[in-house]
Amino acid sequence: MSFKVQYNFKRVCISLTAATVLVFANAAYAADTPVSLKGATTVDAAKARSLIDSGVMVIDSRVANEYAESHIKGAVNVPYKEKSAKAVNFDASQDSFDLSKLPANKSTPIVIYCNGPECWKSYKASTEAIKAGHKSVYWFRLGMPEWKDKSYPTE
Repeated sequence: MSFKVQYNFKRVCISLTAATVLVFANAAYAADTPVSLKGATTVDAAKARSLIDSGVMVIDSRVANEYAESHIKGAVNVPYKEKSAKAVNFDASQDSFDLSKLPANKSTPIVIYCNGPECWKSYKASTEAIKAGHKSVYWFRLGMPEWKDKSYPTE
């Protein structure tokens, strides 16, 4: 085999390997959250708005700069700072979430949201709230994208 053919063959192999790694890495990263969460009630924008309009506390689990840019009117920012995998069996010990900012009365209903089904922050925050004993957790899975699509009020 000539040097030129060997060189081109190696380049093709390297390119295919890199492409394969990117496809699998991207697939793992792009996984959406599950459609339900045991211990929480999954709600859509209409139900979330109804709950919020009735006085239920709403928690924005996104980072501070996302909250500052736009959030559901009246939402409290309690960022879920994640380092763990975007997976159902995430390791919460790698993450940070200030549960003390949630209502002390664990029977008080709360709505938790983030940036839609590809954002795991609200899933993880809801999971941690449930583990901490909160009894009335409403997980707004579709979050800000659906809220904005409905032209509901933001600040």
